[in-house]
Amino acid sequence: MNKELLSLVNKGEMLPLMEEFYTIQGEGFHKGTAAYFVRIGGCDVGCHWCDVKESWNANLHPPTAISKIVENAKKYSNTIVVTGGEPLTWNMTPLTTQLKAEGLQIHIETSGAYKLTGVWDWICLSPKKMKLPTKEVYAKAHELKVIIYNKDDFRFAEEQAAKVNEECILYLQPEWSKRDKVIPEIVDYVMTNPKWKVSLQTHKYLNIP
Repeated sequence: MNKELLSLVNKGEMLPLMEEFYTIQGEGFHKGTAAYFVRIGGCDVGCHWCDVKESWNANLHPPTAISKIVENAKKYSNTIVVTGGEPLTWNMTPLTTQLKAEGLQIHIETSGAYKLTGVWDWICLSPKKMKLPTKEVYAKAHELKVIIYNKDDFRFAEEQAAKVNEECILYLQPEWSKRDKVIPEIVDYVMTNPKWKVSLQTHKYLNIP
């Protein structure tokens, strides 16, 4: 990447765009609703069970002008979901400013490991043990989504629940490859601890992106 492109990416005026697509939100509070997804490349959190590892290396994804991203997004939906990778690796303020100028609702799915930039209508915080969220994102998250891979993740989930704001909705979601094992454990846990809700990757059951 040349210096000019690098400067634009660092400012958030261009972003390493992995993919963008219109589909049904499959997870969390807004599941079942139509949304336009913008997947930004770049992530160093390193979850071993990540199902989009091809997003990790930002250099594999072309720097794309945010004006082009906005132009595409507004054709499809009033709800835009920015995901990754880890979108907060980059400055999200320029992108969200332009999306807001179009009157769009903007959601983010983030581990919260980096500074919270941008203006968001909905923040889905999915924290990871390897790189914990910032205090600011704990305070502003609308939903907390903890991925359950093994029994220790229930302990981690409670630690994270103690840090978010009182209005934050709490979700436990099975890691897809372990779903047959952990779904019964999640069901039992939620029934015993009803402050939690179950989130499923319903888009995978529907066989859609």
